[in-house]
Amino acid sequence: MTRRELALAALVAVAVALLMHWPLPLHIGSDVPRDIGDPLPQSWQVAWDGHALLHQPLDWFQANIFWPLPNSLAFSDALVGYAPFGAIGSGVHAAVVRYDLLFLFAYAFAFFGAYVLARELGAGRAGAFVAGAAFAYAPWRLEQDGHLHVLSSGGIPLALALLVRGYRRDSVPWVAAGWLVAAWQVSLGFTLGLQIAYLLALLCAGVAVWGLRSSWLPSRRVLVATVAGVAVLGLTALALSRPYLEVARDHPEAKRSEHTVALYSGGFDQYLSAPGANTFWGPVTHGIRKGLAFNPEQTLFPGLLVVLLGLACLALGGYSRRLRIGLLIAVLVCGWLAMGFHDDGWPWPYKLLYEHAPGWESSRTPGRLNTLTSLALALLAAGGATALLARVRRPRARTALAVAFVAVILFEGAGFEGLDGPAHPAVPKPPLALGSLPDPQLHLPMSRVGNRRYVLWSTDGFPQIVNGRASFGPRLTSEIAYRVRNFPDRESAAYLRRIGVRTVVLYTQLAPGTSWARAAERPVSGLGLGRERRGAAIVYRVVAAG
Repeated sequence: MTRRELALAALVAVAVALLMHWPLPLHIGSDVPRDIGDPLPQSWQVAWDGHALLHQPLDWFQANIFWPLPNSLAFSDALVGYAPFGAIGSGVHAAVVRYDLLFLFAYAFAFFGAYVLARELGAGRAGAFVAGAAFAYAPWRLEQDGHLHVLSSGGIPLALALLVRGYRRDSVPWVAAGWLVAAWQVSLGFTLGLQIAYLLALLCAGVAVWGLRSSWLPSRRVLVATVAGVAVLGLTALALSRPYLEVARDHPEAKRSEHTVALYSGGFDQYLSAPGANTFWGPVTHGIRKGLAFNPEQTLFPGLLVVLLGLACLALGGYSRRLRIGLLIAVLVCGWLAMGFHDDGWPWPYKLLYEHAPGWESSRTPGRLNTLTSLALALLAAGGATALLARVRRPRARTALAVAFVAVILFEGAGFEGLDGPAHPAVPKPPLALGSLPDPQLHLPMSRVGNRRYVLWSTDGFPQIVNGRASFGPRLTSEIAYRVRNFPDRESAAYLRRIGVRTVVLYTQLAPGTSWARAAERPVSGLGLGRERRGAAIVYRVVAAG
């Protein structure tokens, strides 16, 4: 691979990301992909990472949400690796701009990483483009468009490509770069960090066994680089896991029980069902999708052409026989693991990981292992495309067929909803500047819809807020919500004063249908509360006792 080829691959990856998510590039900073659910708190996460990097690097995980609980950043995957981006700009608009750009970057980087790995393993250029399209735009990814920590998978194939190149060339810089990229991938979150860590452990064990049998050893310099790289990866995982372990200790409710994992587990029919947002396969697989227990994590269809090209690779070549068999085993094993487990007597391998492998008990969604399944299948598809194209003698016909392969794969993975493009909803704008209000703050109603917005809006100065959005609900936060269900009244006002809340903000437009629907009509006389209407919000100041 030349620099020119890599530059072309990067440009194609960016162009495809812009095209496949049109018209989002026209609305950077005002819209977010998929929905106004998880993209809002994830926009806050990246913003907080940048804030912590600049202002409190030694107290990184002591975030401003879920006050007064410690380590609140560790209530979800923290996206720490994106902190340098989070340090650029400030406020709500900057947080949304940052998230949109990182969303597009995640897709482009996944495409580029798979391209480089396929080339390093021996695929032709056209086959590598097939790998990039197949990995980054597999239909199942559409259901993950609200989960930046799942989409940010490009570090996995790129780290593998750098390591393969480094060990083949006995090159310290390439080996070191591979381990550093792997460590960065872990820093984005343990959802994918666990996967690459265990994958590298298995590959290292396999290479060690093969090296002993074949009397192959890397040079001493490369061995030292390997030890250093493993140490960096291990220290990164150790440093990031500490707050998560403390959260698991302090919050038993955060534990993913076997029942929870089983709820998100599925059968083989998952691989025959595409997300409802998928333009072509969504309607076709509607009947299968209806039978699934939890669609957002169980629609794992990889695309038809990718499977056919993978079969062509197994039959016709494209890689060495050993590599083809290895990739097939990877597809089958990872695919089985991604189905999770059920109480039906089968020896589900995922259950062994859940019960015995460190870290796996924290994961509730086995289907996200489809990242590795998809990568192995994309590499097989690259080999199949390479083998088929090698049999076409005319250059123009070969080019046309290569373009057709990539185009069909992208069409199969597209989520357009007609000529207007995919749905990219507008981000709700904050009705007031939260940074100008005394904290700690409580925002009402305490609902799933509301909490996501408050978290994003808190990027204006990062005031401490009781509200938060995470992968579990802390008991204290639930208790606070219960104790203030009748706010404003004497009991709730006294309780908030006792725990130290200084400001309560009621958003009247979000209150209907909640226990705070009539809160704006309740009198505050004698409650020790000051009240002021600011547009669509009412601000209550909790007056200190005495």
